[in-house]
Parts: sequence; C-alpha cells; structure tokens
Amino acid sequence: MLNLLGDFIGELRAAGIPVSMSEHVDAARAVEVIDLGDRSMLRATLAATLVKDGDHLPVFYNAFDVYFSIRSWEGTEDLLGDELTSPEDRQGAPGANGQGPRGRGGGGGSMSAAELAEMLFRALRDGDLSALRAGASEAVTRYAGVEPGRPVGGTYYLYRTLRNLELDQMHARLVGESTEGDELSRRLAQDEARVRIEQLKAEIEREIRERLVEDRGAEALAKSVRKPLPEDLDVMHANRDEMAQLERALRPLSRKLAVRLARKRRRRRRGPVDLRHTVRRSLSTGGVPLDLRFKPPRPAKPEIFVIADVSGSVASFARFTLHLVHAISSQFSKVRSFVFVDGLDEVTQLFEGVEDPADAVLRINAEADVIAFDGHSDYGRALMVFHDKYARSLTKRSTVLILGDARNNYHQAHAEVLADIHYRAKAVYWLNPEPTNYWNSGDSVVSQYAPYCDRVIECRTLRQLEAFVGELA
Repeated sequence: MLNLLGDFIGELRAAGIPVSMSEHVDAARAVEVIDLGDRSMLRATLAATLVKDGDHLPVFYNAFDVYFSIRSWEGTEDLLGDELTSPEDRQGAPGANGQGPRGRGGGGGSMSAAELAEMLFRALRDGDLSALRAGASEAVTRYAGVEPGRPVGGTYYLYRTLRNLELDQMHARLVGESTEGDELSRRLAQDEARVRIEQLKAEIEREIRERLVEDRGAEALAKSVRKPLPEDLDVMHANRDEMAQLERALRPLSRKLAVRLARKRRRRRRGPVDLRHTVRRSLSTGGVPLDLRFKPPRPAKPEIFVIADVSGSVASFARFTLHLVHAISSQFSKVRSFVFVDGLDEVTQLFEGVEDPADAVLRINAEADVIAFDGHSDYGRALMVFHDKYARSLTKRSTVLILGDARNNYHQAHAEVLADIHYRAKAVYWLNPEPTNYWNSGDSVVSQYAPYCDRVIECRTLRQLEAFVGELA
C-alpha cells in the first residue's frame, strides 16, 4: 500500500499539485487508521491530507480514479486482505458475481443491441446502480472496440460507445415516463433524466478507464489522462468552464503574490555601503575595513506602464494580466494601463476607486477607444501614439510591460519607437502568450522588437505570469 501511495503522490506532483514530504507522511499515517475496505473513505482521507486548494480537487480525483480504480483495488486483496474492498464496490464492479462481461474487444456481447438499450433504460428509470454498471460494461464491450496497448486516454472509446447508444432517445423515454402533472413537474422530470444520463456517461467512462488501467498500468494511463491545474491552463485557448476556473484562481493568487512581494521588500535590510561609518569602524583594526557599514535601505517601488493588445486573439490574456497587476498595485509606486488594437487609449482611470479589478477589466471593452481604422492589431501605430503622448512620463524608475503576440497584420513595426522607449525607461519586458515556436511565423514581428526589450517572455499560463510579476518588485 505504501508503494502504491508513493506512486500516487508522484503523479500528483507531476500534475502540479504541491505535496510536501510531511504531507506524504501524514497521508501514510492516516491510511493506517481507516478502513481500507471503504474506497470513498480512502479518497476523502487522501484529499484531506494532500490537497490544499479546492481548485486542485478535479485533478486529484482524476488521478485517484486511475491509481485506485475498482478493479485494481480488488486486485490488491492478496496484499492487503480480503476486507480491502467494500461489499458495495465488489457487488457494483463490472464482472463481479457474473454481472457483465469483462472482455476488451468490440463488436460482440452477450445480448442484442435492443436488449442492451432496454436494460440501460430500466436501470436508469429504476436507479439500479448495479444493473447500470453491468450495462455500461456490456456497452463498452460491444461498441468501444478497445485496442490493447494503444497509447490513448480513452476519449475516442467513450465517443464510439456513446454514439451507438442513442442517448437522446433514452432521455426522451425517461421524460415520457413522467409527462403527467403541471409544467414544474415536467421540468423536474427533464432535469432528473439529464442527471441520470450523465450518470450513465460517467459509468461508461469509468469502465473504459479501468480496462485501460488493466491493459497499460496506472502510471502509463495517468500520463494520458492527466488534467492541467487552473494555473497551468493555456489562457488563450481556455473554454468557458476553464475561464471560470482561471478567474477563481486569480483572486487568491493576487493576494498571495502581494504578500510575497511585501515580504521580499521588507527583507532588503541593506542599502549601499556607508563609506564614512565604515572608515570610522576600521580605526580599531588599523584601517582595515573588516566591518562594512551600510546605509539604511530605501526600497523604491517601481513604476509600471502596461501596454496591452486587447484584440480578439489575445484579449483574454490581456484581461488577466491587467487584473493581476492592478490587484497588487500597492506594491508599485504607480501603475498606468494602456490598451490598443489599432488605436491606443489609457484606461488607468477605470481602475481608480474600484475594489475588484475584474469590474474595471470588464468595462474596458465597452469604454476604451481602441479602434482607429480597421480594427486589426497595429503594434507600430500603437507604440507611436504612446510615444507621442506619454513617453515624457517615463523615467529610470519606470518598467514598461507590453502584452501581445506581436502579430502586426503586416503593418509597419516602427521598432525605432520602441528603441527610444527602452532608452527612457528602466526596463522593457514583452509578454507573449503564444508558444515560442510560433514566434516570427506569419505576420509575427517579435524579432524586430526583441533587440529593444530586456526580455521577451513566453507567458501562456497563470503560473508563468505569477513567476514574472514576482520578479518585478
């Protein structure tokens, strides 16, 4: 069991969930005092000892279902005793007590397609979990066509199975069984039918996953089905649900980062060498400056100028970066924000007096004047407008952040303008949300701007954004 737990924790760390050695020890001690036959208890115990962020739970559950699948759990009975699995798990497992086949091939089965559909309908209608699991096993055997040794995560097998089950018709039959009553009753019946169909999908997915674990082992499958943490999601390609995860992760991230930067600044206890006091202290050692004296530290907070492309291709990345920078604005002496497409507008005022920077970010699309001509990104023109109007505000305490993919739609780059901005400012950083191997392809002009930037950084995830912003203060 300890070896299995170690492998499981190794997978959590590979997925990005931080698990310390002390937490590993806590988990090992906890499993000694619980009933290992209760799989749900084991899952709750490991989650309580290993997971510190609620947004990490989906990744944890995904890894748990692979490493502690019902079949592999049953297979360890020889090591941990006959009481390892609960009677409910053993009874509900496909293939247990002769319920359902455990074959792997496709195109076969012990019943016809019509009989299988009727069996699944009755199981859903009656809420019979045992029959539902047996039906899911039969459906996977008949339709999935699982190929032993094929390095896939199972999504294709799930699609093939669901495509042949005609779930829309099954949903309609479930709703048709409860058509009596008023409008509210019918809507409740529809919701209940939808929940039961989702339960069937989950059982089929579990059955496929467990067969893949049997075939390829937990470690190999875990790599195929590993889910990214919210802070590792690609901001530019996140779907609606993933964007919601990113927004939830951004608020605690900004608080944590602000505390870290404040602590970092307080620890800067030494200023430059105080020559006068050092010479004075050296009189007792014959003029040898053994004891250096330092002036009191005067940690200067940097000024931040953010110039963000908010065109459709990189708008989500710009919104998250603006949100994060303004959420920790107390760690900078000044934060000024500018957004552009082919026109440029300052939006600093939208963040003034706002408790939640997310509210100001939402107003940018409606209130910022960023369209001058055709509404396609023009980095050269945006930099020229910024230089003409605001370059005089830059000092050697100013750090300029440019957010965008540098895809200039074949307009003139005007890199000489960025050269003068770099001369006036303390530093210029370019955060590019595209993968590095996409740079300088098509209409990307990163190479023309890079010589006038202190760094051009690939920044596609919240983790990368956090690492960069943590270096600014």
